[in-house]
Amino acid sequence: MTGTANLRELLTRNIRTSGIYIAFVVIVALFAILTDGKLLSAGNVTNLVLQYSYILILAIGMVMVIIAGHIDLSVGSVVAFTGAVSAVLVIRHGMPWWVGVIGALVVGALIGAWQGFWVAFVGIPAFITTLSGMLLFRGLTWLILNNISLSPFTPEYQKIAGGFINGLFGGNGFDVFTLVVFAIAVAGYCFSAYRTRAARIAYDQPVEAFPLFIAKLVAVAAIVMWFAWQLANARGLPYVLIILAVLIVVYSLVTQRTVFGRHVYAIGGNLAAAMLSGVKVKWVTFGVMLNMGILAAVAGVVYSSRSNGAQPAAGNMFELDAIAACFIGGAAVTGGVGRVTGAMVGGLVMATMSNGMSLMGVDQSMVQIVKGLVLLLAVAFDVYNKRRAGAR
Repeated sequence: MTGTANLRELLTRNIRTSGIYIAFVVIVALFAILTDGKLLSAGNVTNLVLQYSYILILAIGMVMVIIAGHIDLSVGSVVAFTGAVSAVLVIRHGMPWWVGVIGALVVGALIGAWQGFWVAFVGIPAFITTLSGMLLFRGLTWLILNNISLSPFTPEYQKIAGGFINGLFGGNGFDVFTLVVFAIAVAGYCFSAYRTRAARIAYDQPVEAFPLFIAKLVAVAAIVMWFAWQLANARGLPYVLIILAVLIVVYSLVTQRTVFGRHVYAIGGNLAAAMLSGVKVKWVTFGVMLNMGILAAVAGVVYSSRSNGAQPAAGNMFELDAIAACFIGGAAVTGGVGRVTGAMVGGLVMATMSNGMSLMGVDQSMVQIVKGLVLLLAVAFDVYNKRRAGAR
C-alpha cells in the first residue's frame, strides 16, 4: 500500500530542500519586522524583482554547471561584455534595440562554445578555463568600450528590464491582468502537483497525507497571490519577471524531464558510471557551458537595460552571487545534486538579506560579511549531510 508521510517526515525526507524554504520564510519574516514592513511593501517587492532578476537568470545556468561538477567564474565578465556589445550596436551605431539583443545572445553563445570546447574536448578544468575567461572578457569589455561608459539606450531597450504590463484588463487602483496571470500560474501548479502525486501513488511511492497536500497547495497559492497583489498595486507585471518565469519553467523541465537533464545529473553524480552507461560526456559538458554563455548574455541584456548603459566594471562579482545562490539553494559542492527552483530560492535569500539590510541602513561591508557567512554555513551544511549519510 502507498505510505503517507506526516509533517515531520515531509520536512525531513529531504532536509536540504525543505530547509531552504523554511529559512527563506524565516528571513523574510525577520527583515519584515526589522524594517517595519518596508521590505514587503508593494514598491519594494517590485524593486526586488527588478534589481536581482539578472542574478537569478545567472543562477539558472550556474546550477546546471554545478550539477555537472563544474564551476563558471567568468559570468560576471560575460555579462559586462555582452552588455557592451549590445550598447555598441544600439547606442554607438544606432541600430534597432532587437539587433542589440540578438548580437548579445550570439556573442554569449560563441563565448559558451569557446569555453565549452576547452573544458569538454581539450580537458582543461572549468575552474581554470573560466578564470581565464574572466580576465579575457573583462579585457575585451574595456577594449570595445574604450574604457568609458556608453549610455543611454533607446526607450524600447530600456523596457526590457524596466517595462511593465499595466491596465490591459483595467482595475481600480490595481492591475487585474497581473492577478489573472498569477491565478492561472497557481492553477497550473496545483494541477501539476496533483498529477505528480497521483503518479507516485500509482507506483506505490510514499506521499504526504491528502490534508497535508491540500494545506501545502493553499499555502503556496496564498503566498503567490499575495506577491501578485503587491505587484498589481505597484506598477503591474514587469517584463523581466515574464522572462524569468519562462526561463524557470523551461529549465525546470529540461533538468527534470529530459534525457539531457538526466545526463547532466549522471555526470555530476558519478562520471565513471555515466561514461560506462553510454552518456556522451563531452557533448553534454559542452552543452552545459554553451547554455551558461547564452544565459549570461540574457543577464547582460537585462542588466544593461536596467542600468541604461554599458560600463567597463559592469557585472563585477556577479559570478559569486550566482554561485552562492546555487549552494544556498541546495546544490552540492561535488555535483550531482541541485534544482533550478532551489537556486531561485537561494538567490531570493541573498536578495532579501541584501535589500533588508540596505533598508535598515547597514553598512555595505557588513552586508558582504553576512552574505559570506551564510554561504559558508550552507556549504558546511552540505558537508555535514554527506558525512551523516556516509556514517549510516
